[in-house]
Amino acid sequence: MAENTPPKTPTYASPACMAPEVDQTQARDVAVWRKAKRTELRDARKTLSASTHADLSAQITARLEDILHRHCHGAKGQVFSMYWPIKGEPDLRTLMGKLHKFGVRIALPSVETKAAPLVFRLWTPDAEMTRGDWNIPVLTKDAARVTPDITLAPLVGWDPAGYRLGYGGGYFDRTLAALPSPPLKIGVGYDAARLPTIYPQEHDIAMDVIVTETGAHAV
Repeated sequence: MAENTPPKTPTYASPACMAPEVDQTQARDVAVWRKAKRTELRDARKTLSASTHADLSAQITARLEDILHRHCHGAKGQVFSMYWPIKGEPDLRTLMGKLHKFGVRIALPSVETKAAPLVFRLWTPDAEMTRGDWNIPVLTKDAARVTPDITLAPLVGWDPAGYRLGYGGGYFDRTLAALPSPPLKIGVGYDAARLPTIYPQEHDIAMDVIVTETGAHAV
């Protein structure tokens, strides 16, 4: 499939009862396209040098900190769900420590039950960590469980409508749908990962803002 070629929409001279089959075909086409695009963007991310990755992470950190101060009063006293970087994601760990000192309650997500919403637990610089899914460092179950007021969602790709292309497990969308009240949703990634669209499906949840090294992209 060409880089920006949309999944084909089948056309049928068929009665309305064929609609479910058409929808399923479209969903399969989108899934195939997303898988290919996900691989392409992750491979591109692997080519970043250590210095370029560090520079981009620093720029994103500054953009994100500015957003928090201008729109969330610095997020002091609020629960801010961040993430532990993997697979070339922007590294925001210096911001975690800085916000913690400022009085922000930092949380980290973890997969504690397969195909279920993520669990958020309170992080501190001296918190005990263990290895979770995909070998990601996660907090132990001794850490307090919390509900985020603001959440970061790392992304592989993103589009101008605020939809994110993740790793394909659906955990963030599932989690956001299950929270009792919607947090401020911030997608975080690189400007080069911008796509014309990710062809959002019914289960996809748009971010309130996407933050890259070039700034905040309001949606």
